[in-house]
Amino acid sequence: MRHVIALDVGGTGMKAALVGAGGELLHRARRATGRERGPDAVVEHILDFAAELRAYGEEHYGEPASAAGVAVPGIVDAERGIAAYSANLGWRDVPLRDLLAARLGGVPVALGHDVRTGGLAEGRIGAGKGADRFLFVPLGTGIAGAIGIDGRVEAGAHGFAGEIGHIVVRPGGTPCPCGQTGCLERYASAAAVTEAWATVSGDPGADAADCAKAVASGDLRAEKVWQEAIDALADGLLTALTLLDPRTIIIGGGLAEAGQTLFTPLRDAVRQRVTFQKLPSIVPAALGDTAGCLGAGLLAWDLLNSTDRTEVAP
Repeated sequence: MRHVIALDVGGTGMKAALVGAGGELLHRARRATGRERGPDAVVEHILDFAAELRAYGEEHYGEPASAAGVAVPGIVDAERGIAAYSANLGWRDVPLRDLLAARLGGVPVALGHDVRTGGLAEGRIGAGKGADRFLFVPLGTGIAGAIGIDGRVEAGAHGFAGEIGHIVVRPGGTPCPCGQTGCLERYASAAAVTEAWATVSGDPGADAADCAKAVASGDLRAEKVWQEAIDALADGLLTALTLLDPRTIIIGGGLAEAGQTLFTPLRDAVRQRVTFQKLPSIVPAALGDTAGCLGAGLLAWDLLNSTDRTEVAP
């Protein structure tokens, strides 16, 4: 059975799958990233994991994988197949595509940015299915974005397209590690809400999920923290939709797990801010933590299909 390897590399763990031609998940597995042993060990873990998956596919489906897709965090040069930088994993300028291709017997390998790869999956087979223009925004430790256009995700000229977490929404506000002050992710990420609620509640162990629960129970202090995050997020999304005019905005990540506690006030806040802009649908992500892995599978099949077309072209 023809299949591809899909790998989603995170800061602490890796998710993987063997994906069939129809998008079916034939086999799933997880491994620790092993970042505590340093960046070289992380790369070796990835290569070993991919080799295990290749052997599993050959044993159970009669042939090795025809291609592989891998999603990684940080700065990614997808054109050259280089994992340029990741603060979480500690690597710089790793030629991951070539290393994987060599370990996997020379099959085609596609390398993608984790958020854009997750966005590709959400756009094609998840919450954005059928939308010709979408924006995928995961609200996690930080805030990133993936700009979807006609079934693909725009990387930008230098690989930085979609970084809406660094739109300045509060000029002169909280310093951001990026060097600016007042960035969106310093106010509306899960990490920002966690920090604000831990301070206000006096509980250093409290997190964003606890804040959402307190909002649902009518805690006025939590409502203030939550509304400040909503307002900042709405300001950032207004800038994004003014520039991009998406048909659908897909919200994922940890904060999206709050459900209507997030979505009802967020839709209202965006609606109050639009003037001439067309109001997009604002919907929760559908694929959860499988999005990156599914997107990596899509990258692999896209690469394989383009290679097949090239080989049969006159």
